[in-house]
Amino acid sequence: MVLILSGVEPKSGRRCIKGVSTREGTLEGGRSVVDEQAVIARVRAGEPEAYAELVRAHTQVALRAAVAFGAGADAEDVVQSAFLKAYQGLGRFREGAAFRPWLLRIVVNETRNTVRSAGRLRALADREALLLGPEPLIPESADPAVAAVREERREQLIAALDELSEEQRQVVAHRYLLELDEAETAEALGWPRGTVKSRLSRALAKLGRSIGATGGEEHE
Repeated sequence: MVLILSGVEPKSGRRCIKGVSTREGTLEGGRSVVDEQAVIARVRAGEPEAYAELVRAHTQVALRAAVAFGAGADAEDVVQSAFLKAYQGLGRFREGAAFRPWLLRIVVNETRNTVRSAGRLRALADREALLLGPEPLIPESADPAVAAVREERREQLIAALDELSEEQRQVVAHRYLLELDEAETAEALGWPRGTVKSRLSRALAKLGRSIGATGGEEHE
């Protein structure tokens, strides 16, 4: 999967980014090992091509966020637009802050604008794709009975997520589907950390009750 950022004009007007490919960057423990502050400093100093390092490191999570909030087939376009806006907004980026939650906030806003302008709601297929991840958790050769159980549990989870409020779905998606920590989730959503903690607690309790109730009925 390749997205191209081309013709991005830095504030200096002297140089532009050409052919920046958005591929997943090097990860360590599931997180980027790019020195974000150093990269941002290089871009601000007149080296716009350095931005490609941030693009490569954060493309996968940006795509997951776009899909999670309903971008569907437009996910790549949404992510490309978000990276462009993030690049253009680096002058407003707070020094020392984490780039990942700031970028995801832009991605989510871009996704909402895209969905709103198209008049579409988030598709069930998109949510399923996000929950399953980029690769199947159970190979095709696995025991069909095991696969059937997995499918059943996935449907239960999707149904349970639909019962949450919008705020609860957002905090669950950011903490677990996008794998942000509590502080990053608070920054991405623009909420106090206490709000993140309380809404997450209520969301998980509700999910537990919904899934537990469904499972209990099946085993009676």
